[in-house]
Amino acid sequence: MQVQAKQTGRNDPRAREAATTIPVYRQLPFVPVRTSGCNIITADGHRILDLYGGHAVAALGYGHPKLVEAIRRQSETLLFQSNAVALDVRAEAAEKLVGVAPADLERVFFVNSGAEANENALRMACTVTQRKKILAITHGFHGRTAAAGAVTWNSDKWYGFPHKPFDVDFIPRNDCAAAESMIDRDIAAVIFEPVQGVAGAFDLSTAFLETLRNQTARHGTLLIADEVQTGIGRCGQFFAVQTHGITPDVLTSAKALGGGIPCGAVLCTREIADCFGPGDLGSTFGGGPVAAAAIIAVIDAIESEGLLSNVREREAQIREQCVVGPVDRIQGMGLLLGLVCDRPAADVRDALLEQDILTGTSADPNVLRILAPLIIHTEHVDHLARALASISRVGA
Repeated sequence: MQVQAKQTGRNDPRAREAATTIPVYRQLPFVPVRTSGCNIITADGHRILDLYGGHAVAALGYGHPKLVEAIRRQSETLLFQSNAVALDVRAEAAEKLVGVAPADLERVFFVNSGAEANENALRMACTVTQRKKILAITHGFHGRTAAAGAVTWNSDKWYGFPHKPFDVDFIPRNDCAAAESMIDRDIAAVIFEPVQGVAGAFDLSTAFLETLRNQTARHGTLLIADEVQTGIGRCGQFFAVQTHGITPDVLTSAKALGGGIPCGAVLCTREIADCFGPGDLGSTFGGGPVAAAAIIAVIDAIESEGLLSNVREREAQIREQCVVGPVDRIQGMGLLLGLVCDRPAADVRDALLEQDILTGTSADPNVLRILAPLIIHTEHVDHLARALASISRVGA
């Protein structure tokens, strides 16, 4: 697509945002006005194939009838009540989520976002173990709040707080020997992403995750799986740890969980849940009825429409067809994929956007991220493959 002609005054939302918001986001050169399925329709009439899904949020694409109807119906009947009262819709959302989670994760605490979920998971780990040190994995990203930012790789450049809430160290990713030596009885928790999304869809190996699980169990350390980006079907199972056969002590979820409605969740074992009582945790909007209805609709749609199988099939198709043009190889899992390019990924993203395909970059400057809705079809992948093939390789 061509960059839209510059608008001025009250008709340009970019100028209006720039005049009234803190300028912390780099924004793409188009303005969405409506969406449908996997497509974004822009103010100047372009139809863009969205393979980025709003940072992995749009699990069911846009305008999915089951999700839209669930939100409409819940908004009309009970828009909001807090956790001061029990709600049938909240109970059903918790039951649905526990039903698709790894075995032994039997309790849920609802929150509003991935960072909030990780913040609470880390707090729970320090409370349960009474220890003061957390281990994370190099290159991982867990959020921008105090605790979540503390365990995010290279966060010092933006962290901002004068002190971190606990001691932190980082295990080199996929280094089993380092994990064995670093995890001991001083460690409250180890937090990891099964596939490191912001890092460019980098896969942690099954052997490494097994080492984390074995060592944490040995030393009474909690293992926290950050599935904010990898979860809710994105990796071909409801949660990526299920592919590896690993059950963590705590698991966090957000992004795709509500299909576009802000929500998050912390799942944990019954033993961990038993360490907490009234007043120990809290969230005003967490588990609100509209968010709960959205969670139910997303899980129901993934199950009833066979979307886990679709994710695995589209992954196989992308791997088969899309190592073309500037793409040297593909990493990641499911529809959390990193296309390793022969040039800066931002250049490939821009070239694809000229052909009305939206993708994303990552912290790795040469990795282009695919975070497509779980509903994408074969023709969408065909379109991506043709577009990539039309981009000449460096030096060709």
